[in-house]
Amino acid sequence: MKPLKTLLALTILSGFTTISFAAGKPVGISPDLMSINVTHNGNMVQIKRNQDNKNTVIQAFAKTSRPCPPFCVQPMTIAPGVETLGELEVISYIQKMEAGDKSIFLADSRTPDWVAKGTIPGAINVAWTELAPVKGATTESIMKVMINTFGVQLATGADEFDVDEAIVNGTTSKVFDYSKAKTLVLFCNGMWCGQSPASIKSLLKYGYPASKIKWYRDGMQAWEILGFNTVKP
Repeated sequence: MKPLKTLLALTILSGFTTISFAAGKPVGISPDLMSINVTHNGNMVQIKRNQDNKNTVIQAFAKTSRPCPPFCVQPMTIAPGVETLGELEVISYIQKMEAGDKSIFLADSRTPDWVAKGTIPGAINVAWTELAPVKGATTESIMKVMINTFGVQLATGADEFDVDEAIVNGTTSKVFDYSKAKTLVLFCNGMWCGQSPASIKSLLKYGYPASKIKWYRDGMQAWEILGFNTVKP
């Protein structure tokens, strides 16, 4: 009984009841990782899971039967050479970013209305519509995102007309230099969401190396289900 008495004494001294202490079992990310710190919009944010053992997923991700199309189940592999990530791999990339690795870019591919509900700390919103011709994106505007945001370099003297020709001919390596392009970690709303897949397919069409594209397939759906915190714009 001595351990129980000691526990009771500690809970009384700490201001918690024995019942609340027992109900509040720690919720780590992994057995040896409780949380990580990441800079988001210039502020330090701690990524951790909700510590309330009775917490449930928010209503925005509670639906089980969204109509398909467009909300169809995505494959595990979106394209040859594009690696599919889980939460621990995403967190590993975030840790590398926070340690000063500027070659990684965590991209939230969702539209701003969804991002407003909360995103992964450290992510930057590059909506899929910015890379989708069906949504009005032009070759010129897509090039701007690739060059100004993703670190792609354009061949000297090349313009959007040269890029269009290169896409048709399969010679994008002649108009783009991807040697310094960032490794992209893209996500959207989860296994039923087509926004990050659309961005990935567009980037591949422009010659972005598959080896530099990572896909967090389960996205915000799984992030929320696992109780991870989010940040809002």
